[in-house]
Amino acid sequence: MADIVISEFMDEAAVARLTARFDTLYDPKLVDDPERLTDLVRPARALIVRNRTQVRGALLESAGKLEIVGRLGVGLDNIDVEACSARGIAVHPATGANNLAVAEYVIANAMLLLRQAYQSSDAVAEGAWPRQKMMGRELAGKTLGLIGFGAIAQEVAWRAHDYGMRLLAYDPHLDAGHPAWQIARNVALDGLMELADVVSLHVPLTEATRHMIDARRLGLMKRDAVLINAARGGVVDEAALADALRDGRLGGAALDVFESEPLTAADGAKFRGLPNLVLTPHIAGVTEESNVRVSDMIAELVIAHLEKQA
Repeated sequence: MADIVISEFMDEAAVARLTARFDTLYDPKLVDDPERLTDLVRPARALIVRNRTQVRGALLESAGKLEIVGRLGVGLDNIDVEACSARGIAVHPATGANNLAVAEYVIANAMLLLRQAYQSSDAVAEGAWPRQKMMGRELAGKTLGLIGFGAIAQEVAWRAHDYGMRLLAYDPHLDAGHPAWQIARNVALDGLMELADVVSLHVPLTEATRHMIDARRLGLMKRDAVLINAARGGVVDEAALADALRDGRLGGAALDVFESEPLTAADGAKFRGLPNLVLTPHIAGVTEESNVRVSDMIAELVIAHLEKQA
């Protein structure tokens, strides 16, 4: 009969603060047992999740006492926000707490994909010396295209600017007078795809953004350009991306998010053997430091809400 249920991993110190004030059930394995989670949420006042727990449907129907959902991250596509609002359930993401982690992930992968020098360990260890084959490119002087120009993309932009990159951005929702446009040129999406050496995605998954990076738009990119998606799976047509990489029509890609998570062996088959491809398990925003920040923020929001309502 816990007041707070936590279904995915959270910093232990933040969990301890919650436990000190409320009856708290912390079990990161609950995300893989939705039936048990649904039963446990029935008497709970608060639910804390990451991106995999689906807060919708039967779970919400059973959660008769739920007052608040804390999201350990920023995306809300796994939460039926409209249904929560209709039930008077507050939804709080950890806005801003992992911006730096994602920005560093994007810059690191831009370097990795352009340089292409980090795939030679086995060859060098075996006595080969493929210096000419491993010659890559620098960030300086290259053009970074940001699709979506919110807070995380702006963090990326400032770091890329310091590396000497030229900056383009597409964001029809960001006011033209916003100071961020001082360092990035506001361009149309297709123009960005044609001009950028590195394209980084920073948009939510909606009906408007689903497969916005499809075969046609991938075909607009330079043959040596690279694509980075640390936003949401489904924004990129994965099959079209795999085909472009396999056929040599794209220089490389880094994917941290996928249409279906975690990938099954069948889902992942299209990516096997592709050149210059980095796949990571939705960890762009998760570092030791950001996990503490995110967990602290959500713990404090949940404590403040529950104590106010007590």
